[in-house]
Amino acid sequence: MTRVAEGFIDGEGRLVRADPALARLQEAAGGAIGQVIAVPQIATLVRLAQRLGVLVSRCVIAADGADDLDLWVQAKPEGGGVALSVGGWARRPGRSGDDGFGRRVYDFVRSRGDWLWETDPALKLTSVTDPAGEAMIGAPLTRLFHFIPGADGDLPILEAIAARARFEGQEAEVRGSGQRVRLTGLPLIDGGGRFAGYRGSAFLVDAPAAAEPARPAPVADEVPEPETRDPGEPVTADGNPFGTRLDTALRQPLARIVERAESIGAQSGGPIRRDYADYATDIAGAGRHLLALVDDLVDLQAVERHDFQPLADLIDLADLSRRAASLLGIQAGDRGVRIDPPAMDESLPARGDYRRTLQILVNLIGNAVRHSPEGGMVWVRAEREGARAIIVVADQGHGIDPAEHERIFEKFTRIAPSDPGGSGLGLYIARRLARAMGGDLTVDSALGQGARFVLALPSGG
Repeated sequence: MTRVAEGFIDGEGRLVRADPALARLQEAAGGAIGQVIAVPQIATLVRLAQRLGVLVSRCVIAADGADDLDLWVQAKPEGGGVALSVGGWARRPGRSGDDGFGRRVYDFVRSRGDWLWETDPALKLTSVTDPAGEAMIGAPLTRLFHFIPGADGDLPILEAIAARARFEGQEAEVRGSGQRVRLTGLPLIDGGGRFAGYRGSAFLVDAPAAAEPARPAPVADEVPEPETRDPGEPVTADGNPFGTRLDTALRQPLARIVERAESIGAQSGGPIRRDYADYATDIAGAGRHLLALVDDLVDLQAVERHDFQPLADLIDLADLSRRAASLLGIQAGDRGVRIDPPAMDESLPARGDYRRTLQILVNLIGNAVRHSPEGGMVWVRAEREGARAIIVVADQGHGIDPAEHERIFEKFTRIAPSDPGGSGLGLYIARRLARAMGGDLTVDSALGQGARFVLALPSGG
């Protein structure tokens, strides 16, 4: 069995030297010695090592025909190029299913189609084959894509993530570019049979007619200078040019800070002092907090516009609650908290904006998880009350003094500064969204008795 295969990538990205095993992998991906490295996952690590100027090592899963290879790749800048050491080489059958979907993903890799992405089990990006998307490595998948519901209001990716299943046909917008893509994804399973993330492809659709092709998540080393918007300037989906500029000016530099801090904290470039690694982890955590604040500020600008008007489609609140609970399953598991969502056969028709309602529910359930004790429970219940459809989110946390019930819905309010939480905008935005959809968001709680948040929307039938 191959132990370690060595190779060298020159300054132009070409694999100029390789041991037999690595050379065979290059050929299987459609390349050859002397050509640009054709294995997307290795190419991404090479570019990352070149950009950071440090050794980068990471476990990757590469396609070899119909099989997968579990590899450990080390990329070290050296002599104007990058020296490669590739170990592991554990082969296992690819999980392609019976409809050829997996093979289509592999064909996409070999054909050098639009571009490919991969995530880890926490759905953080570990690979993006488009060079301009590399600044997003280490960020959640939702930092790169804004998922767009289909005509029936469904998001195929949410159902797939909940079931650890494959998906295809998910429409999305690449954040910061306005480019529309169609996503497909295949769950990755490690050698121990455990879920290891997703490998997915992005096919460009409705590409804008422009001199330069649209790129996902453009890299920005400097904050763009403010400029005056002309009538043709693109704005966000909520008609918010300020939000567009804020997202571009802050998100990309912050994402790079988080990426580099996480790389240092994980000691991917080699061992460092424990306290230095801890400092880097703290920096990454602070960066993620600031990224969440950017999200809140962009939403704040949208919901406070006089012309803000969410959709009033027919939605299923019980189904949306199950989807929100699934998205927060990993976070809840890390804290030892169980989420009890509505039963799979429950349905609660309502009128509202699919994406905005999901945003509210993720906020409410996420807050409940954060404030629940280890081993606690979060209940999510679907009810009907006259002409209103209601979702109740209840937890076993420390509760909220009745005197503070209205104040927690004010901007930048946090009842106890020591409590875990974000900017103090989440509940304010959630209530504004609920009321803009013709509903409301209220709380029923007392100190020491947990909290019970009630989202009410107009009934859909």
